[in-house]
Amino acid sequence: MFIGEASHRIQRELKLDTWNVRSLYRAGSLKAAARELARYQLDVVGVQEVRWGKGGTVRAGDYDFFYGKGNENHQLGTGFLYVVE
Repeated sequence: MFIGEASHRIQRELKLDTWNVRSLYRAGSLKAAARELARYQLDVVGVQEVRWGKGGTVRAGDYDFFYGKGNENHQLGTGFLYVVE
């Protein structure tokens, strides 16, 4: 911020949660999870047991999914789903 510049703050409620999904390895699982999050109007969700072999980011409905690497046997792995406005 620069001198003389007005500060504008936008406040809103942020809904956070965690979820052990047990697996997103099956086809369509991520989209189903995103539909559930939208149903509960959650903004950010920490996800355990993703079970995907690589890390990255992918879009799922109104959410982006940022996830870390599991292992070669499709076990472990964590990530975050966050709403895109």
